[in-house]
Amino acid sequence: MKWTQAHIFTLKEAPADAEIPSHRLMIRAGMIKKLAPGMYTYGNLALRAIRKFEAIIREELDKRGCVEILMPMVHPKELWEETNRWTEMGAGLLKFQNRNQQWYCLGATHEEAVTDYIRHDVKSYRDLPRTLYQIQTKYRDEVRPRFGLMRGREFSMKDAYSFDIDQAGALKTYQVMYDAYRAIFDRLGLNYRIVQADAGNIGGSQTHEFQLLADAGEDSLLVGDSSDFAANIEVCPAIDAELHVSSEKELKPIEKFATPGLKSIGTLSKSTGIPPKELVKTLFFSGNDDVESKDKELKPFAVLLRGSDTINPVKVKNLLGMANPPQLLTDEEVKKVSGAWPGSCGPVGLTIPIYLDNGVSGLKNYIVGANQDAFHLKNVNHGRDYQPTKVGDLRMAQAGDKCPSGKGNLQAFRGIEVGHVFYLGTKYSSKMNASFLNQEGKAQPIEMGCYGIGVTRTVQAAIEQCHDQDGIIWPLAIAPFQVHICVLDPKDEKVMNASQALYAGLQAQGIDVLMDDRDERPGVKFKDADLLGMPLRIVFGKKGLDNNEVELVVRKDKQVKKVAPDAILRSVLEALQNLKPSPR
Repeated sequence: MKWTQAHIFTLKEAPADAEIPSHRLMIRAGMIKKLAPGMYTYGNLALRAIRKFEAIIREELDKRGCVEILMPMVHPKELWEETNRWTEMGAGLLKFQNRNQQWYCLGATHEEAVTDYIRHDVKSYRDLPRTLYQIQTKYRDEVRPRFGLMRGREFSMKDAYSFDIDQAGALKTYQVMYDAYRAIFDRLGLNYRIVQADAGNIGGSQTHEFQLLADAGEDSLLVGDSSDFAANIEVCPAIDAELHVSSEKELKPIEKFATPGLKSIGTLSKSTGIPPKELVKTLFFSGNDDVESKDKELKPFAVLLRGSDTINPVKVKNLLGMANPPQLLTDEEVKKVSGAWPGSCGPVGLTIPIYLDNGVSGLKNYIVGANQDAFHLKNVNHGRDYQPTKVGDLRMAQAGDKCPSGKGNLQAFRGIEVGHVFYLGTKYSSKMNASFLNQEGKAQPIEMGCYGIGVTRTVQAAIEQCHDQDGIIWPLAIAPFQVHICVLDPKDEKVMNASQALYAGLQAQGIDVLMDDRDERPGVKFKDADLLGMPLRIVFGKKGLDNNEVELVVRKDKQVKKVAPDAILRSVLEALQNLKPSPR
């Protein structure tokens, strides 16, 4: 493609709402343009990268026997009511009525739609297994869309769904898809990790995330420093570096003491001289799982953990079997439940369920709020002074904790989730009556799995990981163009002829080429070339050709090589071969 025929308009500065490097660079490169919050028009450069990534996905899935379909983006309410996700998904599901007052939603995900599709076709065990996939637009009504394509409302996603006769078959398919995802992301040549994860409200008992490592990543990852263990912080087991078992032998009698103005663990620790890890804090949550039913009777519960620890709402959700992480009670609700304002609350005397973090289980004679404003209790002990409903791992793991693998400790990284694989079991097939007749003629629910890749998100995540102060550094596999030819003297016949010859020669080899044939200053062309970030830049100028030289520049490291004009085609092909990622 020639620049003068393309629709490429670069910017020197990005808008103020572009908060992270990849978002700023995509805006400046003219790759995306905001239509509304969380919704973007993709320019040709972005679309070319997206289509190349889609081609990689299709190749890897098709070779493993997956079948591509395409489902509607608009779904009827009745399908989502079958699984109760019409309410469980909450405000993130954009709902609307048509002219006949029938309710619909925009597809945030397609488990219901694909289960409905398959249940009308599959009758017998002979019809299984099947794995279907699509590349489709999704819409999720994010409260605060940000970071461009990273956290948008409308985005492109590849979602696949597997259907098997039993758990063994479903887990075998899970492994096939897991391996397919590794092959897909290996082909990009990016730095990524496969981590244990939470299934969220999609559900399922086995799940892994594929995370691209980047400083601006939204997800916190914990990775073993001496093993291949990796997990999202939401689900990483918290194993204490030391057990913090109290050295005290006897249980002392409870004492109430005044603590005016001491409403935080920090101020309480400073006043008492007791370190936060030996103090206990009480947090109050709502057990109401139906996020749309705000008028229902409140179902509060309390969680106790050490003052030095941070609550992990996902672990609480999983322990209680909730569909969504629980919400903290308001100050007024806490006052109503406990009798005191936050900062003076504790477990003694509560009549609601109390969940105890493992870190508290080894403590004795500890301090908690007295459920009376400006008072605390000391020498409190669980089992004697209150009865925990359940004890479990409810805190956030952190860097420096023991690794769950048993080897070494945990290190912290930031990641961008670009892929997710789930084993669903019969969560959807049972609710939606998607069954088949087994060899004995008995009806059984289909075993399912689902597998997603954020297509547009991955393209931006690649830029987030691969850029420098001058612009984008595209990985070869999804670069909009593999070669960027800069013609410094477009009015010079000799320069244009040499440029055209390489342009045609590369196209004949199946190489995507962008030729900057604008009548612009060299400095402008070089800045734009660095900004757009194609893997190779070839510079044709009158001065160079007079010296029998053409410049070949590798964008990744700015390495410059002088090549004779009659050897430039061969040199470009060799350089592109060297840029391909090595097999992992």
